[in-house]
This record gives sequence, C-alpha cells and structure tokens, in this order.
Amino acid sequence: MGRVWAIIERDLRRFRRSPVLVIVSILMPLVQLVVLGYAFGGKIKNLRLGVVNQDNAVPAIKVQEMCQSIAANADTFTPISYSDQAMALHDLRNGKINGVLNIPPEFSRKVLAGANPRVGLVVDNTDQFSASALEESLNGMLQAYDGPTVPARMTADATLATVEIYPYVPYIQFLLPGVIVLSIFVSAMIGGGIIFIDDKARGLHEGYLVTPIRKLELILSFTLAGAAKAIIAGTVLITLGSIIAGIPDPLNLFRMARLMVLVVFTAMSLISMMFLIMVRVSDPLVPRAIFGMLNTVLYFPSGAVYPTESFPGWMRAITVVDPFSYAVHGFKELILKNTGLWAIQWDLAFLFGFTVIALGAATWLFRRTL
Repeated sequence: MGRVWAIIERDLRRFRRSPVLVIVSILMPLVQLVVLGYAFGGKIKNLRLGVVNQDNAVPAIKVQEMCQSIAANADTFTPISYSDQAMALHDLRNGKINGVLNIPPEFSRKVLAGANPRVGLVVDNTDQFSASALEESLNGMLQAYDGPTVPARMTADATLATVEIYPYVPYIQFLLPGVIVLSIFVSAMIGGGIIFIDDKARGLHEGYLVTPIRKLELILSFTLAGAAKAIIAGTVLITLGSIIAGIPDPLNLFRMARLMVLVVFTAMSLISMMFLIMVRVSDPLVPRAIFGMLNTVLYFPSGAVYPTESFPGWMRAITVVDPFSYAVHGFKELILKNTGLWAIQWDLAFLFGFTVIALGAATWLFRRTL
C-alpha cells in the first residue's frame, strides 16, 4: 500500500494546485441545478391571451372578468382585448400572443337558453407547454363559470381524494440527486479520464512503468485518487445543493452520513468505469470528444430529469446497466424520502459489483507499455 499511497498523494497534490479545476468541477453542476431546476420546474406564467368578445352581453362580460381575475391571482396569462378576430390571429401567428379566446356572438343567448354555449381557444401548438397551460387554465375557469352558486351537500358523483405521503417536492429538489451524481461524474471524467490520458501524452507514465509496481496497484491508486476528488465534489454538492433546493433539515448528521456512504460507492463505480473506458486510449483528445456522448447516454436515461417509466424499451435497457440509474435512485431515496440504507441496498450492491468488475477488467486490459 505504500506505493499505492505515494501515487495517490502525488495526484491529490497536483489537484490541489489547480484551484480553477476544482472550482469548475464543483460549480458547473451547481449552476446546472439552479438553471434547470427553475427553468423546468415552475408553473408557466405571464402568457399573453388575446380575448375577442363578439357578444358583449352580461354572460360574455363575466367570462372577460374571470380572465382578469386569473391574471391578477394565478398570473397564468394576461388577457389582451381585441375587437377584430383577424388581427388577433395575425398576432398569434407572429408570436405576439400565445393564444386567442373567441367569445362568439350567440354565446350569451345560448347561456341563458341552456343550449350548450361554447367559446373557442386558438393556440400556437408549436409550443405544447404553453398551449397546455392555457387550455388547463381556461378549462378550470369555465368549470368555475358553470358551477352552481351553492354546491350540493350530497352528490352521486364519484370523486378522487389524493393523499401525498411526503411534503411537496418542487422540481429543483427532484433534480438534485441527478446533479449530485453529475458532479461526481464530472470529477470522474477529469480525474479518471482527462488527467490520466494527459499524463500518458506527457510521458509521466514512464516513471511508473520502470518501477516494480503491479498493474492492480497502479489502477487502484489512480482509482482511489480520482474517487477522493469525486467524493469532495459530491460532499460539496450534497451540502450546498440541499440548501439551495430547500431540502428540510439539510445538515442532519445522520442523513449526511448515509449520503456519504452512497457518495463513496458512486464515486468508485464511476471512476472505475472511466478507467475501463480509457485504459487503452492514448490520444488526449478522445476523453474530451466522448464527454458529451457519455453525459447524454448515462445521465438522461437514469431518471435524473424525467421518470424512466415513460422511456421506450431500448432506453429502459440502458437504464438497467447504467450506474447512474442506481446512484440517482439511491440519492432520491435518501434525500427526498429520508430513508435508511436498507432502502437502497440493491443500489449499493450493484454499484459495488460494477466497481469490482470494472476494476478487474481495467487491470486485465492495462498494458505496461508506452
């Protein structure tokens, strides 16, 4: 272990002398957490809805007033009055508004006669998110418009009562486990891929190859040094990310201890995976070239951004063998549900087995040649 520790110490000293590298490897996932968490997690607001009232009677005016109420409270959209339907559609096509609500001339008469009154909604379906938000908001408004003034005490209609067993989880909290794993992966990519290949290109490995150090010791020392960097990055992300995302009691020592166990298993599995991929590579441009591909292939199918149940069969097949999937699932259990290690025992078992297999394969493929 003396020879292994010597290589680890050298690698960590060099890492300490590169503060920019340390900051970037930690800061980039934090920025991604904040940007993606708030970009995708919030409700859509501040849409622009053109309202064309061709009726102008009391029931139609009530619809306009309810639109104003939504703008003042939920703020989903801001109604903009149009006297000409053609002008409203022209602005919709040019992107000035997001939808057009058309109240037809016979609307009030049909309301008073109970003759199935309708209003029209024209949306820009190139943006499905905004279109769905407008449709959902206006459907809710019309349900309130049609509802009885005094609700019945008893009804024969079946209803659904939903009970949430955990507190409300905003999207930024849902995204946090994946960002922690991404931070560890960035450190693994740098420490287990880019630096390793750069050392080869600079001839630094010649010093190792002339020593009696064995292949397993060399691979193990690089893996442990890279894992140490990844553990540092993961620890920072757990602490700062939990505070930024608003996780309850983020500095609980027992939770932090459980999280650290998973950080170690995740770091070892991802570092060993990187060495397995890079063990026969000599070109320093290769790890930089495949970084984006690895990030896409491993990160997005893991369920870090969207539930895996919606994936097609071929993507679920990737999920089964992707170490990201088990790490993300484990962090979700520990962070969002505050469970114990027993709940992630299969995640830890997979990560441990993956590490052993990857280290064994990397050692077998490693060649003591320049």
